[in-house]
Amino acid sequence: MIRSRMTSRRLALPAIALTIALGAAACGGSSDDGGGSTSTTGGGSKLAAATINGSGATFPQAYYETAIEAFKGEQPAVTVTYAGGGSGKGQTDMAAGLVDWAGSDSVVKPEDAAKFATPFLYFPTVAAPITVSYNLSGVKGLRLSADTIAGIFGGTITKWDDAAIAADNPKADLPSTAIVVVHRADGSGTTANFTKYLTKAAPSAWTLGTDKVVNWPAGQQAGNGNAGVAQIVKSTNGAIGYVDFSDAEFSGLSYAAVKNASGKYVTASLAGASAAVDGATIEDDLTYDPLDAAGAAAYPITAPTYLLISTTYSDAAKGAAVKGFVEYILTGGQSLAAEVGFAKLPAELAKRAIAQLDEVTVG
Repeated sequence: MIRSRMTSRRLALPAIALTIALGAAACGGSSDDGGGSTSTTGGGSKLAAATINGSGATFPQAYYETAIEAFKGEQPAVTVTYAGGGSGKGQTDMAAGLVDWAGSDSVVKPEDAAKFATPFLYFPTVAAPITVSYNLSGVKGLRLSADTIAGIFGGTITKWDDAAIAADNPKADLPSTAIVVVHRADGSGTTANFTKYLTKAAPSAWTLGTDKVVNWPAGQQAGNGNAGVAQIVKSTNGAIGYVDFSDAEFSGLSYAAVKNASGKYVTASLAGASAAVDGATIEDDLTYDPLDAAGAAAYPITAPTYLLISTTYSDAAKGAAVKGFVEYILTGGQSLAAEVGFAKLPAELAKRAIAQLDEVTVG
């Protein structure tokens, strides 16, 4: 069971282990989390007082909250905030200059990128499964293929004993309960990745396209943030929704094993997410796509997530704080990921992201 957000933040890694990890990062030493760079904090020196505000994706929020508290222990003069609100809000807030950094699970569209006052860079942080969580009395161990998931969320499969669901679950005793589909109400990178997966894996069955917001069929329910969707699913018999792994675990939800590109039904797990990430191609801007990845062990609805960081910060203290926080996320902070339901980055990708910090200028 994944720890609750507040519990995981209070009971993060033991102080000794955390200090060792950060010490290695500060000295620029090599590590499994992508060491080998020069620390932006000046070889372990304390950063000047600064507050850096962020908003955006709720998908990685549990991880960012945990990392923020651990970073505060290392850099007490720096205050880092993260308001959540969805990837769309993070992108919009950063474009408008309302925040110093943003979280996003989706790549910014070119027309939206043009609205940013300052160019930005993508820094991958962690990855995790998007679960297909459900609440169906008496049914456990549900299995779903991409075409069936597309039919459910697209509104063409409306009863739990539909022939398509039965074909995926030949041994299950499925009730005729009506399906209550739950999606995100806010502009969401989780929605973008979930619908991108359906577009890739079920191109004939999925007709609603992919975006942070899509035109869902009438009669579905909507929740704000991953936690909002999780709460509706948990309280509604017959419900199904897409929820990040951390919130699904924290809420005690059941989630389906999903048929992957190799024809295997795989249950959401960090190992399955890591297998998907390992097979993804990394683009020059450090974005990557682990959705519907090849490999028998890969969980097919695995989503990346990124920090959007400006290339220039005129306030030297803020800029140094942003760079220090990002470096921590990519080094010592990687070891916090599993505690709150996330897979850390492959070492080579973390190393490339650390090197990209040299492209961020301050002052």
